[in-house]
Amino acid sequence: MSQVELIMPKMGESVAEATIIKWLKNEGDKIALDEPILEIATDKVDSEIPSPFEGILTKKLFKEGDVVQVGKAVAQINTDANATPVINTVTAPIVEEKKQEIVTEKITTPLATPVSNNPIKSAESSRFYSPLVRNIAKKEGVTVDELESITGSGAEGRVTKNDILAFLPNKGKQTIQVQKPIVETTISSNGNGASVKSEPAPVHAPKITLMNGDEIVEMDRMRKLIAEHMVMSKHVSPHVTSYVEADVTEMVQWRERVKRDFEKREKEKLTFTPLFIEALVKTIKDFPLINISVDGTKIIIRKNINIGMAAAMPSGNLIVPVIKNADRMNLFGITASVNDLANRARLGKLVPDEIQGGTYTITNVGSFGNSMGTPIINQPQVAIMAVGAIKKKPAVIETPSGDTIGIRHMMFLSHSYDHRVVDGALGGKFLRRFADYLEQWDVNREI
Repeated sequence: MSQVELIMPKMGESVAEATIIKWLKNEGDKIALDEPILEIATDKVDSEIPSPFEGILTKKLFKEGDVVQVGKAVAQINTDANATPVINTVTAPIVEEKKQEIVTEKITTPLATPVSNNPIKSAESSRFYSPLVRNIAKKEGVTVDELESITGSGAEGRVTKNDILAFLPNKGKQTIQVQKPIVETTISSNGNGASVKSEPAPVHAPKITLMNGDEIVEMDRMRKLIAEHMVMSKHVSPHVTSYVEADVTEMVQWRERVKRDFEKREKEKLTFTPLFIEALVKTIKDFPLINISVDGTKIIIRKNINIGMAAAMPSGNLIVPVIKNADRMNLFGITASVNDLANRARLGKLVPDEIQGGTYTITNVGSFGNSMGTPIINQPQVAIMAVGAIKKKPAVIETPSGDTIGIRHMMFLSHSYDHRVVDGALGGKFLRRFADYLEQWDVNREI
């Protein structure tokens, strides 16, 4: 018998560690090749780790709930001397992801009540803290609320060792912050302004009263993160939404004409989504200041155009796989990427790198039969497009001989944008240009 180690695999560029959720095998159990041994979770996805060896699990090196760095051994396996490993002992591949999660950061609010005296525990916060940070917090007696109040400088806003060490000298000196009243200014008919003070809305959630027959269902971990991400986005960005109704008759007729030949030749179904994304990429090239992020008072103009496409999962949760460098793809490349990512999103088989790095997002509310929507920006992006259902409607058609009424394929487009950096002119022009690309579709275009 020979002993080998099962290594925590690398799961993406920005993923350096994972939490062991559940061991699927016990010490002494026989393990088949590619049989799942444990479940892990990152801030991106939950995954099963299969065994690259056949043998017996002799030792678990970590317990459930432990956070393990990528590249560290998590278990020891005894194999037959003549067994041939599928890979070496550096990494083990991920073959299945059960649930996907949107990257989130915890939204902190001013302290409204005295903090507790209990030290931090991993189960008391949905915000991620590394083992080192948790150990420092425990040793120094940092409470849950104090740790939550620290602004993280690490990836995705995580609290680093330096962040908590910088916090320690001021520990216990925090004062309760009181929100100042909002000052609103109204302009009278003669042009004079009058300041009116108005108290802000309460920051705490309303108290819920249970009634007979009510059922309490705990949110799963992914739904909690989605909820936090949505609240964070509305907290960070003042949302503005513009609308346009577009006549996409030519695009619909073109797709209907070419879709069978396209599928026969390329072995890919041609849906409307790749057409939207292709037009979206053109529009972003025309208005590059939509393809940005905000870091404090700095604007980051993105070089690459990475389009996220919101997709609903069978569980009802939402995930946003990303088409990287969509501006470098032709229609076939976009179509193949859309179909591949959408299929694997439904099957829960996306990997972490495929749901990060987006610079602009599109969501198809029309797939649920909705005419339009008011999408929430996927931070740290500054805009998002919602496309509604395409419906036949009577419409005025302008012709050289005069106006007439005809049946046209119409759809609503909704564009939400961050008013900190995207003014109404830019947001509105961007939406109008996107609609123009759809309306002015070349019906003679060859695939």
